[in-house]
Amino acid sequence: MDETAGVLGRIHEAVAAARAGTADQDQLVTALSGLRLLRDELAGWEPELITAARAAGASWVTLAPALGVASRQAAERRYLRLQPSSTGERTGEARVDAERDRRAGDRAVADWARRNAAVLRQLAGRVSALDGLAPAAQASADRLGVALGDDDPANLLPPLAAARPHLTGDLGTRVGEISAEAARLRRAAAGNRRSRD
Repeated sequence: MDETAGVLGRIHEAVAAARAGTADQDQLVTALSGLRLLRDELAGWEPELITAARAAGASWVTLAPALGVASRQAAERRYLRLQPSSTGERTGEARVDAERDRRAGDRAVADWARRNAAVLRQLAGRVSALDGLAPAAQASADRLGVALGDDDPANLLPPLAAARPHLTGDLGTRVGEISAEAARLRRAAAGNRRSRD
């Protein structure tokens, strides 16, 4: 922190000297280098502080004025642009688009799962009741049994997909069809979202 304060002090001195017309080239170049270092450090602090504020319960509405933006959507967008990508997007806007695509896909799949809850629960019940499974397959079936106790049928989809490699015959085919439908819904939701933007 003392180093940051020292860099900031040298930048202030260089700005004052530049305004007074007394700054030399070395002083100005040093100040510009320091400014770049500070900018890099600040860029790392902002998403870290936003993450901490969200974890502490701050809403996007509360954060918007602190971030200098007018809406909760703009605050969240700023945060997403600053976040490093975990899926390979190179730009901030690409990260925002990827997150919005993911959310649109999640909503579409969750809506479909709720409309098809009876089918999903019946299929999950069949898989979780299988006997004589290998340890990895049994672990998948057990996770599926736990998910059956959840109120939201969308929570059955990940453990069903995880169980798929351990299933054969009609049961494996049905679970594969459901996984394929969820993937199709995600792609369609992302495409629909982009066509509206």
